[in-house]
Amino acid sequence: MLQETAPPADYRLAFDMAPVGMVITHRRAIVDCNRHVCETFGADCAQLRGQSLRVLYPSADEYERMGARLVPILNARGHYADDRVMRRVGGRLAGELFWCHVTGRALNRADPHEAGIWTFEDLSARRPVKAGLTGREREVAAHLISGLTSKEIGRTLGISHRTVEIYRARLMRKYQASTTAELVHKLTAG
Repeated sequence: MLQETAPPADYRLAFDMAPVGMVITHRRAIVDCNRHVCETFGADCAQLRGQSLRVLYPSADEYERMGARLVPILNARGHYADDRVMRRVGGRLAGELFWCHVTGRALNRADPHEAGIWTFEDLSARRPVKAGLTGREREVAAHLISGLTSKEIGRTLGISHRTVEIYRARLMRKYQASTTAELVHKLTAG
């Protein structure tokens, strides 16, 4: 029986054709990205390469807060994952906000923003952004979906739990929810 040898692995092809959006970063700038990221964010690779990741965030504040929040986690674990609201860059949906699952790995835990590999999974088909939310409301909503309490969210975001409760109450009003469980259901319903 002849044993067939496998062709050598084509890592560029694997990167380009991955079923999830992938980005390689250096100092929070996009060094390279694959086709799926381009489709997700409505841009081509040439538009994104060299750009700050800031272009993918709804606001400069959210970009800065997320960058600061990631450092201790990436220092400790070397990887990070969450669901957050991102912004489409171009195409017919330019400016549209959408829920995205983001996962990343720092290549140097001592300097996590030096270089990283990040994946982006568009969750908009099953979790649309339905109400006009502020940046902080989006952050609180993401943590509520993750099941954190007001105290845990407050510690994570560096704000008091009472402030978190104010944002939760605003979210409940905007989503016409009478309980936190109903709010979480409405945030995650597709």
